[in-house]
Amino acid sequence: MIGSVVLLLVFLLLFFFIRVRRPKNFPPGPRPLPILGNLLQLDHVNPLKDLERLKRRYGNVFSLYIGSQPVVVLNGLEAVREALVTRTAEFSGRPNHLMISDISEGKGVIMADFGSSWRDHRRFALTTLRNFGLGKRSMEDRILEEVSHICSALERNAGSSMDPQHLFHLAASNIICSLIYGERFEYDNPVFLALISRIQDLTKIAIGPWAMLYDIIPALRSLPLPFKKAFHIYDEIKEHAQKAVTSHKSSRVSGEPRDLIDCYLDQIDMTGDGGSTFNDAQMVFLLIDLFIAGTDTTSNTLRCAMLHLMTNQHIQERCHREIEDVLEGRSYALFEDRHAMPYVQAMIHESQRMADTVPLSVFHMTSCNTQLQGYQLPQGTMVIPNLSSVLHEEGQWKFPQEFNPDNFLNEAGEFVKPEAFLPFSAGSRVCLGEGLARTELFLILVTLLRRFQFVWPEQEGAPDFRKVFGLAQAQKPYRLGVRLRSSQ
Repeated sequence: MIGSVVLLLVFLLLFFFIRVRRPKNFPPGPRPLPILGNLLQLDHVNPLKDLERLKRRYGNVFSLYIGSQPVVVLNGLEAVREALVTRTAEFSGRPNHLMISDISEGKGVIMADFGSSWRDHRRFALTTLRNFGLGKRSMEDRILEEVSHICSALERNAGSSMDPQHLFHLAASNIICSLIYGERFEYDNPVFLALISRIQDLTKIAIGPWAMLYDIIPALRSLPLPFKKAFHIYDEIKEHAQKAVTSHKSSRVSGEPRDLIDCYLDQIDMTGDGGSTFNDAQMVFLLIDLFIAGTDTTSNTLRCAMLHLMTNQHIQERCHREIEDVLEGRSYALFEDRHAMPYVQAMIHESQRMADTVPLSVFHMTSCNTQLQGYQLPQGTMVIPNLSSVLHEEGQWKFPQEFNPDNFLNEAGEFVKPEAFLPFSAGSRVCLGEGLARTELFLILVTLLRRFQFVWPEQEGAPDFRKVFGLAQAQKPYRLGVRLRSSQ
C-alpha cells in the first residue's frame, strides 16, 4: 500500500514538473503525460473515434505524443493531399524507431526510408507487376485460375452458408504466391497454412500492448519480453522466403523469368555488385512486404463487398444484370470489360471506400524541416495520414456514411472517381499493389456475382457492420449465404 502511494506521488511530481513542450508553432493537441504521452487518451481497441473527437476540438491538423515522440495527425482531403502530394518529398520518410521498423531492418519497400534503395525496389516491383505478361501466364490468367478455386468452394456450400474469411484470405494469398513464387497452394497445404498463421501471429503482436511498450520505452528492448517473439516469427517468415529463393537459383533459366523472384535474380545479374541496391537480403524483405500487403487488404475488401451486397439485394441484382449484358455468351471476364460496366466499377470502388482497410495508412516521417497548413514541423516528425477521415469526409461524398455506388456515378450514370478516393494513400508512397488489387477485385467479384447470388442468412439475425481495427481493418465475422444462379 505504501509503495503504491509513493509511486503515485512520484508520478504526480513527474506530471507537474516534467512537462513535454511542443516545438514552436507546432500543431495543437491534448496535453501529454510524461513517459506515456497521450496513449491513455486513445482507445487501443479502435482509436478512430478518439481521433475524430480530437479533430473536432483541434482541427484537421493536430498533434499527439506517443511516449515522448511527437506525432502529427492529418485529417481531411486538403491536409492529406498537401502533405502526401504537394510536399511529397518532405513527407515520404518512414519512422525508424518503431518495432516494425526494427523487424524489417529498413529494407524492402513498405518501411524502407525515402532513398535510393527504396526508389530502386519500388520501380522494380511496379514494373514487374505492371508488365507481368512474362512466362506462360499473364497476371489475369493467374487471378482467373484462383477464382475457379473460389467458385468450387462456394459451389460446395450452395444452398447453405459459410464464413468467407478463410476462403478469401487463402485466395488472395495464393494470387500473390503465384506472382512471387510461380506456384499456388491447395487450401489445405500445411506449409501454406503455417506461413499464413505466422503472419497473423506477427500482426497481432505488432498492434498489441507489448509493441507499444517497445515503441515508447526503448530501455526495455534488450529485455526478454514478449515482443521478442515478433522478431522470432519474422525470422521464420524470412527463412521460408529464402528457401524459395534458393530453389529458384537452382532451377531458373537466366533471361526467362517465371515469376517475380526470377525477375529479381535477373536484375541482380544485370546490375552486378558495383554499388547496386539489389541483393539477396533486400529480395527477401521485398517478397515478404508484397506477400503481407497483398493479402489482408484484398481479402478484407472482398468481405466488406459481400456483406453490403447481401444486405442490398437491389445493388447486387443491378450488378448481375450489367455483367450479363456485357459478357453475353463469354465464359469469363477480362479486366478491360470494366470500361463497359460503370455500375459494377462504382460498386467495387464503394466497397473499397467502405472497407477502409488501412485507415491510418503507413506512418510517414518528415525528411526535413517543413510546414503544413501554416504549422511548422521539424525534421523527424512522425506523421499519421488519417485516410478514414478522407474516405468519409462530409462535402466530398454524396453519401459519406452509407454504402451507395452513386458516390462514384455522375448524373449520366458514368463512372467517376472523386479526388477523395484514397484507399491506397497518395503521392510517392501510394501503395504499389494498387493495380494488382484493382484487377483482383474486378475479376473476382464479376465472376462470383455472375455465378452466385449471395443472401443474408435469416438465422444470423441483424447484420453487424462494425469493423475490427488493426493494421488492416476488417469486418466482424459473418456468415455468407450462397445460392447458385439457375442460369449456371
